[in-house]
Amino acid sequence: MAEQASVPGNEIDAVQARLVRHAERLSALRDELAAIRVAETSDGGAVTVVVDGNGALVDLTLSGAIARMPAARFERQLVAAAAAAAERAFGIQAALIDSFNNTDSFDDT
Repeated sequence: MAEQASVPGNEIDAVQARLVRHAERLSALRDELAAIRVAETSDGGAVTVVVDGNGALVDLTLSGAIARMPAARFERQLVAAAAAAAERAFGIQAALIDSFNNTDSFDDT
């Protein structure tokens, strides 16, 4: 019969506590990422977009100015505002993930 290694109870408690802290940090990161919202307004204010942390459009506001705007100009403003908002959202997302990755949740301190 193989002899089992003995692990003192306080070491098991410490490992369990570190795992709980890590799980809590992961949950907080998930919540922070889900909460990202970035708004960007086009030059002239005709188009305002809001995107989430994945760059997906979650809101769009158009002013009356678009009625007088050529379709190509409207398209450029919409795409530019959405791209700028997505770029900022990705930056926020990257900073949150970088912060998470650079904090050692398994550290005993």
